[in-house]
Amino acid sequence: MAIELSNLMERSLSMLSSDHKSVVSMNLFVALLCACIVIGHLLEENRWMNESITALIIGLCTGIVILLTTNGTSSHVLMFSEDLFFIYLLPPIIFNAGFQVKKKQFFRNFMTIMLFGAVGTLISFVIISAGAVHFFKQMNIGTLKIGDYLAIGAIFAATDSVCTLQVLNQDETPLLYSLVFGEGVVNDATSVVLFNAIQSFDLSHINLSIALKFVGSFFYLFIASTMLGVIAGLLSAFIIKKLYMGRHSTDREVALMILMAYLSYMLAELFYLSGILTVFFCGIVMSHYTWHNVTESSRVTTKHAFATLSFVAEIFIFLYVGMDALDIEKWRVVRDSLPVQAIPSCMGTPS
Repeated sequence: MAIELSNLMERSLSMLSSDHKSVVSMNLFVALLCACIVIGHLLEENRWMNESITALIIGLCTGIVILLTTNGTSSHVLMFSEDLFFIYLLPPIIFNAGFQVKKKQFFRNFMTIMLFGAVGTLISFVIISAGAVHFFKQMNIGTLKIGDYLAIGAIFAATDSVCTLQVLNQDETPLLYSLVFGEGVVNDATSVVLFNAIQSFDLSHINLSIALKFVGSFFYLFIASTMLGVIAGLLSAFIIKKLYMGRHSTDREVALMILMAYLSYMLAELFYLSGILTVFFCGIVMSHYTWHNVTESSRVTTKHAFATLSFVAEIFIFLYVGMDALDIEKWRVVRDSLPVQAIPSCMGTPS
């Protein structure tokens, strides 16, 4: 009995210690987020500095300090999981992008945006996949399946236009901003849809039938994801208009808009669609229909609430990216994955 009680106390102490470490990490990370916002505000007049760049630099400096204090074992305050990014951080960023977009400019240049975002991504995908096949064989990295090369092409075909948009002013250069912004969103969605389509097929023995199924799967994911977002946005507008929730409480209107947007993203993930495309078009439809059916106070609240959630999520990501740049384990993996003969053989010279 005494031994069991002792074991129970040891477990409790270890759990308390673990919880305390998590609390300390969260406190430090929230303090860093506050520092990013304050310093970013102070540097607002600087053309080359903003909250995103500030968060990267602060994350990098914090990573160096943690790396020195832990004797080179870690550079992180928090462990960043895939679920944290895809379930909690990405939806508010993409939704706010669709919610705040200038729809007239976006749809006026829709064909140009689709040309850059969809067709351009497909061209990049083909070139990068072909380049991966050639260079990986030259570098003697190992034998990969054709699906692996295509997956690499889909991943590297995705470009991030967040930093570019930070230095552009939507009011001063509306056309350029609209093209860059629209291309960035469609590019990300196209890359995700491509990657999901690649994962759905065994491309080791490709033929005409599989190629047609692959193309059909791509268009199905693209169209179904878009339609799901449009339906979710229209449904929220219909519910709020018919029930007129604002006469009793504006909180219900705001809560319903947030939850319906998040539900559209989670439904897309549930049905193996593109959550990015779904929540983006849900934001566009909500800003055009749902937003005009709520009360004036709810309009102000939702506009600022979505922008704030997106802003904090972006700062969180950039701050962590700065820390992650010094991840020792990742650099070891990169070093170990490249043989000594890789660079000479890639250059075509004898090792």
